[in-house]
Amino acid sequence: MSAISWLDRLTNAARAAAGRPETVYAHCDIPCGIYDPHEAQIAALTVMRMDQLIAEATPPGPSAKPEEHQAYHAKLARYTAVKEQHAEKAKHEIRVIFGDYITADHVKQFPQLPDLVFKIFKQGSKARQGTNLADAEELLKQIQEFAEIFWKTKNVPTRRTPSHQKPGGELVVPA
Repeated sequence: MSAISWLDRLTNAARAAAGRPETVYAHCDIPCGIYDPHEAQIAALTVMRMDQLIAEATPPGPSAKPEEHQAYHAKLARYTAVKEQHAEKAKHEIRVIFGDYITADHVKQFPQLPDLVFKIFKQGSKARQGTNLADAEELLKQIQEFAEIFWKTKNVPTRRTPSHQKPGGELVVPA
């Protein structure tokens, strides 16, 4: 038994003994009918911003103190972790909408949708793995296209509005 599964079992047993239920994370399998690609767009903007911050980070010079090197590497590690978390979050949000909301009739109406979702998953992985700002921008572009289709399935017109966030970019929102 791995240390993680042993620790999970111990934690679950302690929670059960204390009468506290384990926290479970899910969107909603009721289904609740509440879906919105906004969070996926925000996650993609976050990936863009982290790529920008990574590119702007200046490594300390050869005569820098060890703590300056440590601070630089810690900063890069934080930026990278956040970038990876948000690339995965973007993929997750699209996966939930596609899996729980999109119907066969939607796919008939928008036959490009399955391919677009596949591209978003691949682009999310690419943006997660690297630090090329163009990859993050492409992820946002694909998610914006998905958002426009999503709102069309609800017969809701959309518009693009500036994100007013540091990385720039636009958000697709209901008009």
